[in-house]
Amino acid sequence: MNKIWLILQREFLIRVKKKSFLVVTILVPLIFPAIIGGLIAVMIREAESAKAETVQVLDESRQFAFESGKKFTFIPLDMSLEQAKKVYGETENFALLYIPAFDINKPEGLTIYTKENPSIEKIGDLERILEERVRDLKLQEYKIDKETLKNLKTNINLKQISISEAGEEKASNSGILYGLGFVLGILIYMFVMVYGIQIMQGVIDEKTSKIVEVIVSSVKPFQLMMGKILGIASVGLLQFGIWIVLITFVTSSVLGYFGLKMPQQQAMEQVSKRVGDDEQVKQAMEMNQPNVQVNELLGHIDQIPFGKIAFFFIFFFLGGYLLYGALFAAVGSAVESMQESQQFQFPITLPLLVGYLGLFLFILRDPHGTVSFWLSIIPFTSPVAMVGRLAFGVPWEEMALSMALLVGGFLFTTWIAGRIYRVGILSTGTKVGYKTMFKWFMMKN
Repeated sequence: MNKIWLILQREFLIRVKKKSFLVVTILVPLIFPAIIGGLIAVMIREAESAKAETVQVLDESRQFAFESGKKFTFIPLDMSLEQAKKVYGETENFALLYIPAFDINKPEGLTIYTKENPSIEKIGDLERILEERVRDLKLQEYKIDKETLKNLKTNINLKQISISEAGEEKASNSGILYGLGFVLGILIYMFVMVYGIQIMQGVIDEKTSKIVEVIVSSVKPFQLMMGKILGIASVGLLQFGIWIVLITFVTSSVLGYFGLKMPQQQAMEQVSKRVGDDEQVKQAMEMNQPNVQVNELLGHIDQIPFGKIAFFFIFFFLGGYLLYGALFAAVGSAVESMQESQQFQFPITLPLLVGYLGLFLFILRDPHGTVSFWLSIIPFTSPVAMVGRLAFGVPWEEMALSMALLVGGFLFTTWIAGRIYRVGILSTGTKVGYKTMFKWFMMKN
């Protein structure tokens, strides 16, 4: 055990002391929000400074009256379609919109002519303008008043309350839980893949540099494999922990900044303190409905058991990493370059990919469904699948079963990988295939 600890320290310190580790660990959580914020700012500025596109309109139906706005300037034409095409061709205008006589119950034949392929956003904006006009024509034909139709429209916002087995009630929000499950599942998939490949690369480097021949003279191959896997896992946990602290700090700072700058919230707090009448408080809340929704959203976030989720996330990260890390180490010991390892990588990562795809196809859509249950129980898919279900609440018996099977899966893959590793780490100049690796596995000590 002492030798495994020495190898673990070596693997940990080699990676942590690199400048690349510090750069990636500290800057990545800050760079991505900065990039996204910068792109959004550029997009908003570009939208505000964009000039209105000129659209020539040939309306043979005589049922449209277009008003120019920030996005489009409409120029009506009164001529044949062929003449309109010719006139449009002699200009640098954005488009020619042709509207033939049509049935409002089945509007067909509306066509836009452009000189270059337009964006889906601009086409969508034009379609919405036409749809609104056709809708108004239908209201006129059916003799329905716009105000009556507006009053008929009703928005329902279900208040979500989850009841525990003990009868405790907590507010919840499926949208927040979906987002949390999405992020956790992606993180597990990314970390297991990245650090698993790092293990394989490290084993290949030591094997090809002949360092391993010196190391195995002092330690057993299995101890070397375990020390390398645990050492790189500790680097991953350290990096993830720093990311969590940085992201939490940045997020809380941003929320605190906006909380101080929102006058509506301050006004509501004053109303709540000074006005004792419930009806007046209710009216104040209705006047600040967007702010109330933000406060409700933050309240739902507070209800999420982040401590519990963090504990199980670390467990399934370690379990999944150790399970796949052992297999990556076995492959690294068998080959002599990353190119040779490619034929073995896909079969190893295929179950992980199944869990990743299942996250979107099943788990986030129905976290308590049958397929979601089995994906979160099978050890090769549970690291991604179970963390995707964590935020939605998982029964303790299912969680215990999944954790026990993951530990068993890790021990099983470690045993298989160890038998391949003990032979492969000292084998050079051999063209390795699945048959060779099976022979190494069956070889006696």
